[in-house]
Amino acid sequence: MNYIHSIINQYLKYGYSLIPVDKEKRPCVYWKKHQYKRATINDILNWHIQFDTLNIGIVTGYISQLAVIDVDDLSLLPDLGKRVPEINQTTRVRTNRGCHYYFYLNGNKVKSTNSLFDKRLELKSNGSYIIAPPSVIKNHRYIYEVPLSKILPIPEKLIKKSDDKITDKYIIFKIPKYHGHKMDCIRQILKRDLKEGERNNGLFILYNLLIQNKNSREYARKIVEKKNRNLANPLPDVELKKIYRKSYHYGCSGIREKLPYVCCENCTYRFRGGQLGGRNILVRSLRLLPELNSTQRSVACLLGTVFDGENPSICRIAKEAHMDWRVVKKAIRELKEKGFCLCYSKTAPLY
Repeated sequence: MNYIHSIINQYLKYGYSLIPVDKEKRPCVYWKKHQYKRATINDILNWHIQFDTLNIGIVTGYISQLAVIDVDDLSLLPDLGKRVPEINQTTRVRTNRGCHYYFYLNGNKVKSTNSLFDKRLELKSNGSYIIAPPSVIKNHRYIYEVPLSKILPIPEKLIKKSDDKITDKYIIFKIPKYHGHKMDCIRQILKRDLKEGERNNGLFILYNLLIQNKNSREYARKIVEKKNRNLANPLPDVELKKIYRKSYHYGCSGIREKLPYVCCENCTYRFRGGQLGGRNILVRSLRLLPELNSTQRSVACLLGTVFDGENPSICRIAKEAHMDWRVVKKAIRELKEKGFCLCYSKTAPLY
């Protein structure tokens, strides 16, 4: 179990989304949601106990930033090597029928296909998964012949060209102009073909984010209605009208909870990886920082890091700062008086 634990930790370190699979390569859980949300190490270890399997699957595509060429017919390797010479250097796994060649997506879009170069070759990306070492399928243990540390970026010829259009058999949706391009979650919602279970929250959050970013209510509504019409399965008009009447209170964490497919990595509002985005309140108010006392500075730093892009209540800030809520309330009032552009909930704390 310690060996499996170390393998899982390695995969999680690479950012891979993992699922349990049985000896027939079938997922033991509903795996589609793990295209948008990674399981925790405790989830994964519990699955191995629950389903009595040590087999591991990696969800390919955007969530794991991983694309894999699956070769079952080894006679196709010479031709593939000429077309994609990178297969000779990148991570390689020996499967029960052939080989897997791993490539790092590096934020690029790659479309899955069962007929790469019109051959019997699979390219696994969004909407797919692979069996990963040290899984055992039909008495064959999957092993790395070239380690993960050697993984190469996806070759240019495999990258899908995109012009920010959503395309489907019956759908072509070109993203309209709007204010708020630096808030990347708006673009992600607009680009996505929202499915059942995603439509209400997706369109509701889209509408309110557009308004927050200085689009008029009329124009925000026009964009939402156009987006809804172009969905494969649009919301009925009665349901659509309800989203305009709901009260909105989501910050970044609330959006990620409701829309697990949203990725915040490209958003300039988020504090991530030790870097502050250009719209961060600390960056925008940098000249005021020397004027703050220690309490004001503590609250400002929390708002610019822990709560960046959020709309926290005074009670939440006080709990995180280990301060009395009245002290926090006073500090926020003083920050606003000094010119800090703050957003927070005015809901009174409940004690």
